[in-house]
Amino acid sequence: MIIKFIPMKRKSWQLFAVFGLVGLLLTAVVSCSKPAVNSSTQNSAAIEFWTMQLQPQFTDYFNKTIADFEAQNPGVKVRWVDVPWSAMESKILGAVSAKTAPDVVNLNPDFASLLAGRNAWLDLDSRISEQVRSTYLPNIWKSGVLDSKTFGIPWYLTTGVTIYNTDLFKKAGITKSPATYTELAQVAKQVKEKTGKFAFFVTLVPEDSGEVLQSLVQMGVTLVDAQGKAAFNTDKGKAAFQYWVDLYKGGFLPKDVLVQGHRRAIELYQSGDTALLGSGPQFLKAIAENAPSIGNVSAVAPQITGESGKKTVAVMNLVVPRDSKRPDDAVKFALFVTNSQNQLAFAKAANVLPSTVETLQDGYFKSVATDAATADRARIISAAGLTSAELLIPPLKDVKKLQKAIYDNLQAAMLGEKSVEQAVTDAATAWDQR
Repeated sequence: MIIKFIPMKRKSWQLFAVFGLVGLLLTAVVSCSKPAVNSSTQNSAAIEFWTMQLQPQFTDYFNKTIADFEAQNPGVKVRWVDVPWSAMESKILGAVSAKTAPDVVNLNPDFASLLAGRNAWLDLDSRISEQVRSTYLPNIWKSGVLDSKTFGIPWYLTTGVTIYNTDLFKKAGITKSPATYTELAQVAKQVKEKTGKFAFFVTLVPEDSGEVLQSLVQMGVTLVDAQGKAAFNTDKGKAAFQYWVDLYKGGFLPKDVLVQGHRRAIELYQSGDTALLGSGPQFLKAIAENAPSIGNVSAVAPQITGESGKKTVAVMNLVVPRDSKRPDDAVKFALFVTNSQNQLAFAKAANVLPSTVETLQDGYFKSVATDAATADRARIISAAGLTSAELLIPPLKDVKKLQKAIYDNLQAAMLGEKSVEQAVTDAATAWDQR
């Protein structure tokens, strides 16, 4: 199921929607809109730090963090620039192209790995010791590695949970949330037969969520081999395609999964028209605010997985552009922002999870009172799965092309235009001939 994560405000779930990859890469032009700057430091010698839409709710946090860093590093100043999430792609592409990039940038692995493949970021392997690297969760550190080179430092993240409507479950005669995709298919049939509603919504729009792509990995499918060639044209790959085709043709998925994005999944759950939603635990607050009646009957369970037992994680990294004029200070600042103490403070402020081993051991992520709110219980469930969670879609230069090849052909199989076997073969061919 999909994971979306963001420090939540009312109706603000979309702020950290995963960036789609753009067609025109390093030739992009910087948007003329001016980013918000939260520092009086305009010194060109200062470190410039870009985040994605974290003002105004985290202004105090970053001002304090920056002040602490500057106090510990006399002579080093930090200029913080907060960029609207919708503008980050064009701005960082244009800045990298013009060699005017900031010194530290907040990006997700998908987009960061695209530019890592074009040698846009500083190689961090020779600048970060093994001792420092070991302070981060090893499975999460991999999100910033491409072709055996480290390009990013993990920052905040989340594993998903399954949010489910206990009233709909009761009406359908379901006593527990599904733990596997096999159980999910059974629940989908039972909910439809007993209530006339759908159990869930999953998008197959190529430009939107990668949840179906992640589900293939959870079902035991290898997407690409060591040479980057398609590795999913196998019995497991065909079985995974067949799983989604059977749900669609059986009438257990809404018809608009082919044309609507993840936003539709949220709308349907909040309106009481679906029984469950895969999301980050912080989304419970938005449900409670936007749909109180649904929030009152919502409960949480671990995220759904397949035969591999793998669980996905959403990651935000910090990267240092290769053309940074102050790379040593930039790396030092990125490590400071992501150290255990600062990650604990930010995790509490933003309701996200940390990427450091020590922070995850804090009692805040270990236990809650028996009468704790659903959102607090969700945090514990989410954190408990973090040590075994991984970035299911590894950093790939053309990951959106892989998603499009698979989604386009899977849609064709759902509509009966191709057999499952032909759809898998055509998807593999499209990827290999990209």
